[in-house]
Amino acid sequence: MISPSEKIQFETVRRAAELPPWAAFDTLAEFLHVVMHPYHDTLPDVRAGLEYAFSDGSDGRDGFAVVAGLDGRLAGAVVFLETGMGGYVPENLLLFVAVDPELRNMGIGRRLIEQALERCDGDVKLHVEPDNPALRLYERIGFTNKYLEMRYSNK
Repeated sequence: MISPSEKIQFETVRRAAELPPWAAFDTLAEFLHVVMHPYHDTLPDVRAGLEYAFSDGSDGRDGFAVVAGLDGRLAGAVVFLETGMGGYVPENLLLFVAVDPELRNMGIGRRLIEQALERCDGDVKLHVEPDNPALRLYERIGFTNKYLEMRYSNK
């Protein structure tokens, strides 16, 4: 018997027009917004992140996604932004990663991240809340805690 994780189909996408029908832009944005709860961003912020990732690079914005499908539906996704920098600011930012709650703990999230890391040039950073259970996955993959991030909001 084949497990669901063995039937997962992974696709790397650099432009929104390349998204498979089961991961169309609006579907992907809603999926990321809902499935990442309670560690999610607003839907407009998720859409803005996807627009950045799927830009053509002509204005300095670029990136890609790896989407996972199972039986014609979105099972998971990871989105990377290419920062255009290096050294003190890594070349890549892991922006979003999400797996359908019914398919978690099957290695899909790890496979998404590892496939994306294979496609990256340069270092990768990510932001994660200290109480997010995904923190352990990131550490097992090899991410380390290098800095304490602090922010000032001028809003």
